[in-house]
Amino acid sequence: MDLIELGERVKAARKSKGWSQTKLAQTAGISRARLEALENARLAEMGIKHLLRILNALDLDLRLTQLNRGRPTLEDLAAEEAR
Repeated sequence: MDLIELGERVKAARKSKGWSQTKLAQTAGISRARLEALENARLAEMGIKHLLRILNALDLDLRLTQLNRGRPTLEDLAAEEAR
């Protein structure tokens, strides 16, 4: 997952709670500008401390799992579909 997808998921979780960006930023203890940049894919990087604050405020967590290098790519799936 990259920051773009992460931002999209944060935005969806925030909206499902009915929270504004300001409410989430205040709850997480970060600036609204930083949250807005994350949600709109304008943030090059984000520190783990800020990310965990956001996720905790949304009752989400960050999980590490074994990388599955055997997953098919989008191209693989499209080629199968064409057969």
